[in-house]
Amino acid sequence: MAHTVKGKAKLLARIRRIRGQAAALEAQLAAEGDCVAVLQQIAAIRGAVNGLMAAVIEGHLMEHVVSEPKQPQREQDADVILQVIKSYLK
Repeated sequence: MAHTVKGKAKLLARIRRIRGQAAALEAQLAAEGDCVAVLQQIAAIRGAVNGLMAAVIEGHLMEHVVSEPKQPQREQDADVILQVIKSYLK
């Protein structure tokens, strides 16, 4: 996955932020925090994960589907992405 190597620092930074958000959520739940704050934190985490997913999908499509010359592997790569998107949206 060459595209994740090129964007490795940015992807890792996103994951660290998500980890921090999850830790804050855990602390809110442990302290029996306000329901609205808990829901907002969950929504923020979901948005961050969606952003991470979009970045990895975009990298994959640009690196393996769009920029390569037409070949059978391109169709297989597109199928993999479609499967991931479908399972993610369930």
